Amino acid sequence: MKKYFFIIAMLSGALFSFQVSFAQEKEVELEDVNQDDLGNVTDEFQEQFFEALKQKGIENYEKAIVALEECQRLEPNNPVVYFEMARNYNELENYDRAIANLEKAHQLAPKREGVLDQLYKTYTRAKQYDNAVETLLKLLRFDEDYKEKLANIYLLNRQFEEALQTIDELDEQEGPSTYRNKLRRQIYARTGDTAAQIENLEQGIANNPENEQNYLNLIYIYSDMGDHEQAYNTALQLLEANPGSTLVHLALYKFHLEREEPEEAVNSMKIVFESEEIDAESKFKVLNDFLIFVDNNPEYEEDLMQVSKMLSERENAPKLYSQLGQYYMKRGELEDALNFFKAGLAENTEDFQLVKNTIFLQLELEKYKEARDLSKEMLEVFPAQPVLFLLQGIALNQLEEYREAIEILTFGLDYLIDNPRMEIDFYTQLKMAQKELGEEEKSAEFSRKVEALIKEIE
Repeated sequence: MKKYFFIIAMLSGALFSFQVSFAQEKEVELEDVNQDDLGNVTDEFQEQFFEALKQKGIENYEKAIVALEECQRLEPNNPVVYFEMARNYNELENYDRAIANLEKAHQLAPKREGVLDQLYKTYTRAKQYDNAVETLLKLLRFDEDYKEKLANIYLLNRQFEEALQTIDELDEQEGPSTYRNKLRRQIYARTGDTAAQIENLEQGIANNPENEQNYLNLIYIYSDMGDHEQAYNTALQLLEANPGSTLVHLALYKFHLEREEPEEAVNSMKIVFESEEIDAESKFKVLNDFLIFVDNNPEYEEDLMQVSKMLSERENAPKLYSQLGQYYMKRGELEDALNFFKAGLAENTEDFQLVKNTIFLQLELEKYKEARDLSKEMLEVFPAQPVLFLLQGIALNQLEEYREAIEILTFGLDYLIDNPRMEIDFYTQLKMAQKELGEEEKSAEFSRKVEALIKEIE
């Protein structure tokens, strides 16, 4: 009976929900739930447990809890039951009850990372930050990735020194990140005592001039204060102490742009793009500034192409290609824009905006077969997006495949809700297809629908 229940539960998602919640967010390998995990499972337990999952699935959380209470009576030491109970109480925002059940689940299954993960999140929702910190410190034994979350909870708990120390440790281990830089700035903004922060950082630099982070933190503070001269001088001081620093160029390129020193700015940007210490998000932010700069200084376009090629080789770069595509599209260089969009799409088919931009340009450049084929392919990824049906219908009309156009456009209308402008586009394409097939009456009917919708909008 136990083995039978486990197989059925896994297939239907019952214990899968327990195991996924325990493991999926951190992708931790867990051993299969075995007989000891389940205890002596009876038919009655199985019936109530599935009833609970069914009720939770249709958002009847109170009824799910009633069924789980019956499971609890039958299996008072089964951690799965307490965990599922907590999930339902979380949905009801009854965090005290959720916490009580998660604590019980942790007591019964102390080595389950997923229980602790849910517990820290529930403590956070309940604003019990001390308990959240304590739980995160336990989670660090499972995975160091929790350290960044710990810094965030320290901030919420107003433990600013601990938060800054944790952020600095992470930067030292992994290099700086845009997210942690934002977190650091929030801390500085909340503490408010900038004079003391500056004094501490300057003392830190004097004691250990090779520690880059103190310089960088000081640059952030001066920049936020609007004291760009002091920030620039601090950056130069870091460069003098460590001529090989790449991190300093995240600040220097901006200072050079502000000081109208384009050659120096471009040089700093190139150093950023080549650096293995700097995260991709920061590089893309610099690239965006570079695109704006080249737009005003077209003589540096060759440098832009050079660093773009460099970035595409070093980073997983769908976002890079999208940015470059947007840039060339604004300049009216549509072939170049399309090539970048297609390169981005080859890396990431789940960026819907990138999908739309690519098909739009294919239609604009009269690449109708490509637009037809890509829109068809992307409908498998985004099956309920009416604009993809519309774009495919446009491509089919241009290819004189009118019956196929009518079929796809009619089908796409079923997904269209409260969008009269797009509805006009659908009817316009249907009118065209029917007319080309000699169906004058049907074409006129769609023409009348277009006119009626235009009047409604006006």
